[in-house]
Amino acid sequence: MCVSDCCVVKHRQQYQKMKVKKVTKVRRSRLISSKRGVVVKGEWKAVNVDPSVFSDDGLDGLVCFEELTDYSLVEPEKALTAQDHSQTPSRAKKKKRKQREGDVKEKPANKKKKSQPEEEAEEVSVLDETLEDDDECPDVTPETPHKTSKKKKQRKKKKKEEAGDQSQKKEEEAGAQSQKKKKSWSRGQEGSEGQRSDVSAWKDLFVPASVLEALSVLGFSAPTPIQALTLPPAIRDRLDILGAAETGSGKTLCFGIPMIHSVLEWRKASDGEQKTDGPEDTEVCVESLYLPTSSETPDSSPAPETSGDPEETETSRDPEETETSGDTREENEEEQEEGADQTQRNTHKQPLLGLVLTPTRELAVQVKHHIDAVARFTGVKTAIVVGGMAPQKQQRVLMRRPEIVIATPGRLWEMIREKHPHLQNLRQLRCLVIDEADRMVEKGHFAELENLLEMLSTSQFNPSRQTFVFSATLTMEHSLPVRLQQKKRKKTEQRSRLQLLMEKVGIKGKPKVIDLTRKEATVETLTETRINCTKEEKDLFLYYFLLQYPGRSMVFANSIDCIKRLSALLQILDCAPLPLHANMHQKQRLKNLERFAESDSCVLLTTDVAARGLDIPNVQHVIHYQVPRTTETYVHRSGRTARAAREGLTLLLIGPDDLMNYRKICRTLAKSEELPVFPVQSACMNAIKERVTLARKIEKMEYFHSREKQHNSWVRQASEAMELDVDEELLLGGGKDECEEREQQRLMKILKKQLKQLISQPVFTHQRKTKYPTQMGRLQPSRTTADTALASLSRDTLPR
Repeated sequence: MCVSDCCVVKHRQQYQKMKVKKVTKVRRSRLISSKRGVVVKGEWKAVNVDPSVFSDDGLDGLVCFEELTDYSLVEPEKALTAQDHSQTPSRAKKKKRKQREGDVKEKPANKKKKSQPEEEAEEVSVLDETLEDDDECPDVTPETPHKTSKKKKQRKKKKKEEAGDQSQKKEEEAGAQSQKKKKSWSRGQEGSEGQRSDVSAWKDLFVPASVLEALSVLGFSAPTPIQALTLPPAIRDRLDILGAAETGSGKTLCFGIPMIHSVLEWRKASDGEQKTDGPEDTEVCVESLYLPTSSETPDSSPAPETSGDPEETETSRDPEETETSGDTREENEEEQEEGADQTQRNTHKQPLLGLVLTPTRELAVQVKHHIDAVARFTGVKTAIVVGGMAPQKQQRVLMRRPEIVIATPGRLWEMIREKHPHLQNLRQLRCLVIDEADRMVEKGHFAELENLLEMLSTSQFNPSRQTFVFSATLTMEHSLPVRLQQKKRKKTEQRSRLQLLMEKVGIKGKPKVIDLTRKEATVETLTETRINCTKEEKDLFLYYFLLQYPGRSMVFANSIDCIKRLSALLQILDCAPLPLHANMHQKQRLKNLERFAESDSCVLLTTDVAARGLDIPNVQHVIHYQVPRTTETYVHRSGRTARAAREGLTLLLIGPDDLMNYRKICRTLAKSEELPVFPVQSACMNAIKERVTLARKIEKMEYFHSREKQHNSWVRQASEAMELDVDEELLLGGGKDECEEREQQRLMKILKKQLKQLISQPVFTHQRKTKYPTQMGRLQPSRTTADTALASLSRDTLPR
């Protein structure tokens, strides 16, 4: 009972007369309550009350009224922890008393439930103990739930143990499944630590011991040719590297391992207080031509680093965890303060040592995962800075001062312009990597890269910085037409493509050039084929190939609109395609890549976003729905298959509009003969054509219907906002009535039903030529389709 907000009534006699059941109800309600507690600071003072108040029958048991004026309200967790601290001596007394009486005994597991009188007696003893605790600690009067009984604690412990065992079992099962199947497309081969491979072939390449251990776990027993030729001059001689090798030859480790070695050397020098080869870490005020001055930019002090995203914060806690949270809160705060002091001390010591620039976001994610796999035993921290993701989170990651940053030029230049502290002093940069350099330095593609390279060669120049430039088409020379060649002969100075690239990147010395590419520029294990067709027949041959040869296939097109149309068409034909293009959200792009890598039979419809660098395992077929405009794009597209000495097939669908690009590719790759024609069963094309024609009708109807619906809804909303009448001339479709819409929906349902019936029927039938049964009385069903597309080619004895 409370007289006011500052009054509390002590009523002990009435507590002793209360029944046990009522007390248990009160205790349960207190367990459920979530009000604040009261921490006593001052003293209780008696309140002068008129004696006539006590004349009522209901107030016989009252002793006095007391009020408290000096107190503070606290959260339930703090009140509980304060109460636990105050109740520690009383618990010791209880244990001693129980030991004397002999009440504390181990209960057998098979014991049945107690009878009602025993439960009541136990509840009375619990009530007495709580009253004793109230007498001994009057300083805390929490309105929060009290400690649960020992029974409930034991039950919770048992439940927790069972839940822990189940979670361990689930983790073991998940680990076993992850060993069988890769979860992410971009992660390297994760080997078990028990099964290590011999890495003696790497020891002569000056690879650090911690990296050798990671290579042993990953199962990389021997380096590839490009790795064996690149690592010694990069690690031992610290030379700038220009590397060109076939797709899938392991170029990521060619710059990843030297970067890790450089970071480890910097750590040794900084720990031993030795002078490094690079310039001193003293900030020199140099005005940049591209970055705004401090007066122009607003004060962009970074937000304090948080432990994670808001989604990852806990919204609810376990009751037993809340009991101990108050005890450990102060310790956690002290640890956080110490960690903040350490990070503040490290921010001045730890500069950015390695920077990797990639043309696409997916390639940046893959490079980060590969470097993390090799640096797992070194403690080297990496971060990724790409567009399409939250910049605030990337800023928090950069506040941890990672040694290596993998980035795309646009987002990195944005962070530099915002004056992020970790990206301000780039004079300490020891390694600069430009992956897929021929694409990066193309005119008009990456304007931010030009500004970044100019800044690194002027205001942030480091003479001891090491530069790595890699691509599969780095040294490809294009054969010009005769009229242009005659004009070029008049010029005396002709600079090669490598010289122009070195000037753009900023390599001033003599780099180590390693070129392992073939004249054909593609891998030996790649089979190249073509199909000549009209523009309307491309859908037929694409659906035929996907239906005849299921597997992991990538379909490339030159435009996003083409990818969207193909995605809708193949979805109607029940092929379950996965689109990937630049207009998609970044999370959805990565999600589709992971789904494509997990499925054994799947189709990825993509633009040239996925043409360079992506190492998706076991891609069997690459289909060029539209012939690429450049030879480099053709080489990189085809390089998504036949990786790491595996076989693969690429197919060009050549229409009348693609002939010019096709001839240019053959001329650049020095192909004396045209590509072989892919074999097609002409008997099955009628059934294929019937399905595709029906699917085109449905796709066109759905497209125009969704377009009309979207446009008309926008016009109606705009007219309602301006309080105007809708003009039917502004509506697409002339403002159809409900009857016309119903008729259109009915027609679409009929077409979908017909298509579903056609899809259920087999296309590739095999007629048996014999009309007599076999000796065993049954015929073995023959395979209606070839195992793979390569098997059909070898069966037809086509030249490779």
